[in-house]
Amino acid sequence: MSHETIYRSLFIQARGVLKKGAAGHLQTKRRMRRSQHCRICKDSRGKIADAISIRERPAEVEDRAVPDHWEGNLLSGSRNSHIVTLVERHSRFAMLIKVPSKDTTMVVTALSRHIRKLPATLRRSLTWDRGLEMAKHKDFTIATDMQVYFCDPQSPWQRGTNENTNLLLRQYFPRGTDLSGYSQAQLDQVALRLNQRPRKTLGFQTPASKLQASVASTI
Repeated sequence: MSHETIYRSLFIQARGVLKKGAAGHLQTKRRMRRSQHCRICKDSRGKIADAISIRERPAEVEDRAVPDHWEGNLLSGSRNSHIVTLVERHSRFAMLIKVPSKDTTMVVTALSRHIRKLPATLRRSLTWDRGLEMAKHKDFTIATDMQVYFCDPQSPWQRGTNENTNLLLRQYFPRGTDLSGYSQAQLDQVALRLNQRPRKTLGFQTPASKLQASVASTI
């Protein structure tokens, strides 16, 4: 039995609405659901010039052997508000970045400024969705010396670490939240809470301790 069959049995198929009372048991607290089939049928994001495919990404990124490869995307809220979410693949260490809009100049400028704060050893690559907020990816690479790779169209699972992190972030920023009201200091506090949360996939280490240990071992 597939996960899609299970979801169809839970949601009222005529309206796509979860029965009252059941939504509270979901991590996202979401009552409405769109079919995964519908999501992959539409692509209104356009094309990014000179995008380097994820298929050209070094093999070391896939096996999470070294702590210097990141995944990123925008987390969206109401009133056209957004924050940048970044997660390091090896340690699951997360960073949140305040942006005034999803305009590519705004996003690339804010993202570059934060990435440059990282040690050079932690700046190898960034994998992103096909969102036009990274249309100026070449400017980002020049500013950070960090190569950007783009997922295939309608393939968010190719940056699954970031997708999973965004689901965790919905505990702090439920859908429909106006994200523009959060300061960078508040976003840093949320990231700190995530990075200090033990993870089963890390042998119950925290992302912060995992990243620190990995960086120390390369010195």
